[in-house]
Amino acid sequence: MKTTVFALLSAALLAGSLSASDKLVIKGSDTLGAKLVPQVAEAFKAAHPEVAFEIAAEGSTTGIAAITDGTAQIGMSSRRAKPTELSAALAKGVSMKPTIVAYDGMAVIVNAANPLAQLTLRQVEQIFTGDVTDWSAVGGNAGSFSIYTRNTSSGTYSDWKELAMKKRDYAGSSQKMAGNEQIAAEVAKNPNGIGYVGLAYVHAPGIKVVGIVGKDGQPVLPTNESVQSKSYPYARPTFFYTNGEPIGLTAKFVEFMLGAEGQALVSKVGFVPVGKQ
Repeated sequence: MKTTVFALLSAALLAGSLSASDKLVIKGSDTLGAKLVPQVAEAFKAAHPEVAFEIAAEGSTTGIAAITDGTAQIGMSSRRAKPTELSAALAKGVSMKPTIVAYDGMAVIVNAANPLAQLTLRQVEQIFTGDVTDWSAVGGNAGSFSIYTRNTSSGTYSDWKELAMKKRDYAGSSQKMAGNEQIAAEVAKNPNGIGYVGLAYVHAPGIKVVGIVGKDGQPVLPTNESVQSKSYPYARPTFFYTNGEPIGLTAKFVEFMLGAEGQALVSKVGFVPVGKQ
């Protein structure tokens, strides 16, 4: 009797594990999850129609947390995990493994009608920290800045502070948006709007990208070439996080993402493939 019960339980557990293995839960970064990863998932499903995907793009912080608490097999992140997050994961027996899946450049965008074509690194810092409050202070037409940023769970929010603001706080007047598309939409309808978006979102209607003047005095736009050469100051890697080395279906999807078809989609959507670094 005990043997029969054990066999039945084993069969049930096996069936459950097989069912779970056909579903891949991916959570985290909006930068990756709003456009790129869903398209890669669709391409993967073309070869593996039995696989189901659950993709939630709610910010890098949520992706890293999902790996820590075991609610996702892949955590999308546009930033590196913080030491506190790594420690919290280790406390639960989770070893965070980052895999770079694409490179990105955070573009400064303004309304398409804004005559300004470029900003210096210092001016960008001053705008987003609130040191200056009017477009006339940076060579534009008079009018108060309307600053649009990502929300605090976003890796882009953290990376922007790191790369553009010398880790300083955002201006108190800044307005937090859920995703890149929302920032682009707000800037497009506000003549005084300014924000930042990933490379995949720079062609949204009603906006334009401004060049960033570096130390050599020349403006640089975020392009595949400037991100690849790291001449664009706001370039960064994006990641898949897993609990240790990926295995099974997770490993197959990561491999697909890094393969020729996945990286072709990386380029098509507007990111820079890892092979170009």
